[in-house]
Amino acid sequence: MTDATVRDAEAFRAARDFLLQHRGQPEAAVAGFRWPRLEHFNWALDHFDRLGREQPEAPALVIVDDAGGESRCSYGELATRSNRAANWLAGLGVARGDRVLLMLGNVVPLWELMLGCMKLGAVMIPATTLLSRDDLADRIARGRVRAVVAAADQAARFDGLDAQAATPLVRIAVGSGAPPPWHDYAGADRADAHFVPAQPTRADELMLLYFTSGTTSKPKLVQHTHASYPAGHLSTMFWTGLEPGDVHWNISSPGWGKHAWSCFFAPFNAGACVFIDNPARFDAVRALDTLVARRITSLCAPPTVWRMLIQQPLANWRVALRSALAAGEPLNPEVIDQVQAAWGVTIRDGYGQTETTAIVGNPPGQTVKAGSMGRPLPGWRVVLLDPDDRPADEGEISLELDVPEHGRPLGLMPGYADSPEKNAEVMAGGHYRTGDVAQRDAEGYITYVGRADDVFKASDYRISPFELESVLIEHPAVAEAAVVPSPDALKLAVPKAFVVLAAGARPDAATAMSILAHCRDKLAPYKRIRRLEFAELPKTISGKIRRVELRRKEDARALPAVAGPGEYFDDALRAR
Repeated sequence: MTDATVRDAEAFRAARDFLLQHRGQPEAAVAGFRWPRLEHFNWALDHFDRLGREQPEAPALVIVDDAGGESRCSYGELATRSNRAANWLAGLGVARGDRVLLMLGNVVPLWELMLGCMKLGAVMIPATTLLSRDDLADRIARGRVRAVVAAADQAARFDGLDAQAATPLVRIAVGSGAPPPWHDYAGADRADAHFVPAQPTRADELMLLYFTSGTTSKPKLVQHTHASYPAGHLSTMFWTGLEPGDVHWNISSPGWGKHAWSCFFAPFNAGACVFIDNPARFDAVRALDTLVARRITSLCAPPTVWRMLIQQPLANWRVALRSALAAGEPLNPEVIDQVQAAWGVTIRDGYGQTETTAIVGNPPGQTVKAGSMGRPLPGWRVVLLDPDDRPADEGEISLELDVPEHGRPLGLMPGYADSPEKNAEVMAGGHYRTGDVAQRDAEGYITYVGRADDVFKASDYRISPFELESVLIEHPAVAEAAVVPSPDALKLAVPKAFVVLAAGARPDAATAMSILAHCRDKLAPYKRIRRLEFAELPKTISGKIRRVELRRKEDARALPAVAGPGEYFDDALRAR
């Protein structure tokens, strides 16, 4: 290591240690934290390998498969195995700057290859195994992919896709059975266990590309550097409250930003152990049994999982949790209350995007306010901008880009890879605009309202779908809900709920009447749900609701509106 890389590695370690030392002291952490200024930095070499030397026997990764079999790696083992992966990739012709599509499930080679790509200077493109052939063709073409890594039984899905690449693809299969020209990843076991980088890594070099989930439009291609995601996730580490020795279970799928947040960077920043359970299908009882048997100390799960868990008698499971987290979409207060009552642990919400690391959250030591996702985390200066770009108590969540003494927030992407117009739009006027609307109270707590393009007007009143969905989910018959505007001849639009029922509930008029009566009791008249339909919700492959599809469906309906199959109008039910 050169003097410059040693200096920058120490700057990162100092920033990381500051946050670990201030766990449980959010105000002091926010006041005193500064992003490290990095010129040359390779997190895999400068941080992860350092932990491999400092705590070689400490568990880094534990993966349990569907049958209960276990794979386990210590920090020392994973550091060595990723060295082999980097050398083996180089031997196949993968070089610094080459793009590598990683389409793997939760298997040990995914972690080895992510670290190996970073050491080598190759650019990762994480991809979910749920991608269609068209999705793969789009990623290979727009991502300018040089190499693909996939499970051997997925190899056929890439047949004929070389035409989308600038050069013939280097194909790497994990597991046996892939035909030539696929290379068997088992060959990495014979590669040199000692890796020497050809040159220092610039902190601003491209490290990964993420395709967003595309809830309203074609997926955008997000760029992150060797600084923005590894060091940027110091804020995520602080939000999670992870410490060395923790066993952290994040329930999410590879290929999306949240997997990198909580299955890679945040826990490894802290020196904690990543735990993965790999059932063929999610099962709430198995998950609860696993929490107890594995002595999980920190659990992060999307709201859908938490809603499934609370359908079980949680108090029957004596968990070791000291930290419970939710992210992906805002969590309803009712779920938080049930977990608190059963386990004495408060689920702490957090907020960020693929374009960022954790921006807003409830870290340990901060009072949690029902419905709020917390306050700005260390390193982030958050402002809510109204339609005239003026700071307001309600507006679009935006980040200040050039703050004296702080500079540009390190965890923010440098930009989208293939859309200068979009970059200009979201980075205009000295702010990065998230596209999400929120409210801020007098104590600085921020409450999510909705996507800017999901918020709508009914009878000239502004409606937040999330607020109405939070009330709907409190009804015992409702498992999930989405609210959109439905055209109305008199009011122009009225709130309509698409509802997925809980197990055992019947999709009939009596259930609809009960749900709508519950909403009338909880909501002001102008916010009430006026129409309800029992239906499955369209989602992205990452599990986010595509309200845009529901809005299109409603926009296409004829007026005057007539209830269709499975649809119930509040005024008609009350007139019975």
